[in-house]
Amino acid sequence: MKFFPNKTIIFFISIFLPSLAIAQTSGVNTNGTNSTAIPTAVPFLNITPDSRSGAMGEAGVAISPDVNANYWNPAKLAFLESDDVVSLAYTPWLRQLVPDISLAYLSYAHKVDDRNTIGASLKYFNYGTIQITDNQGTNQTTFNPNEFSLNASFARKFGDELSLGLTAGYIHSNLSNQSFASGTSVQANAGNAIAAGVSLFYTKKLQEFGKDGVFSFGTNISNIGSKISYSAQGPKYFLPANLKIGAADMVNLNDYNQLTFTLDFNKLLVPTPPITDSNGNIIKGQSDNVSVPAGIFSSFSDAPGGFHEELQEITISPGIEYWYNQLFSLRAGYYYQNPNKGNEQYLTMGVGFKYDGFQFDFSYIAASQQNSPIANTIRFTLTANFGGEKNAAKKQ
Repeated sequence: MKFFPNKTIIFFISIFLPSLAIAQTSGVNTNGTNSTAIPTAVPFLNITPDSRSGAMGEAGVAISPDVNANYWNPAKLAFLESDDVVSLAYTPWLRQLVPDISLAYLSYAHKVDDRNTIGASLKYFNYGTIQITDNQGTNQTTFNPNEFSLNASFARKFGDELSLGLTAGYIHSNLSNQSFASGTSVQANAGNAIAAGVSLFYTKKLQEFGKDGVFSFGTNISNIGSKISYSAQGPKYFLPANLKIGAADMVNLNDYNQLTFTLDFNKLLVPTPPITDSNGNIIKGQSDNVSVPAGIFSSFSDAPGGFHEELQEITISPGIEYWYNQLFSLRAGYYYQNPNKGNEQYLTMGVGFKYDGFQFDFSYIAASQQNSPIANTIRFTLTANFGGEKNAAKKQ
């Protein structure tokens, strides 16, 4: 069997390169980075799902709480103002390569009481429809590769300024069809894994230049879980365990105008592949054939290039958000990833509107079409709040 020849994208199915990415011949990963990025399974887990943070340079771990904190920092859910919030986001993805790939994200939160909040989210990545043909080019069947994650979170306040969050999730990755394995000894299966995360959020009201303001700090360690495999005898691959750290500073300029500055840092907590010779012997670096806990700890010191290369593995996301009367917002940001570690660098921008408990957000990635497969990517998010909001104009 073979793929429909007009498809420009190649799926690295389980008998070849299991879910390290889907890729074009140029080496583009599922999350938009190039082949120099640290490889992991199911990289869709770390794709920004919502438009608000997507417009702020992919920063969101410390900005004011909203329901999409289920992804960015579940600890923030404890500071939600509404009793019930639901959000639906949609992103056409990698449209320069294939027209029918998309990411959808459904997020929900419910305040149990003043201190405790529960949340849930579903992230679904659709790779489109693949036409399978025989060796003579005759259509045989179609296949729809897809991946999804289902998460549940619990957040609790400790005082008026601090909250902690816990997350547990299930991941399903179905990238192969049994017919792909025809004629081989490898039985291709869908991959499954479980994962957990911990998060922290600190926020404090203060005075800045004679104006009311809020400073916030957040951190989130996510996707800590079992390795994933696509065949009974095949190798197992790391989930994209991830560390986010960020800060945000909001200032109420007056009764109608509000400004927020934010900065996020992000690092994968998986081993960096070593440099090897033609026989597979390690020349520089450390073996990446380790357990999940060992991989997390070694991720801070195993880069073949030493501390300098470790710093290159950190992505940086500065962003800014302006609100007028909590009705209309403008956002902008920048995402930077080192050329040796994925080489995604682009400006982001977007707008938001609130009306009668509903909020609509839109974001756009302004990248070079020659250098980035996610150039001109747009995201849409619709949020509904139930139960009212308290002191909305004073929120960060």
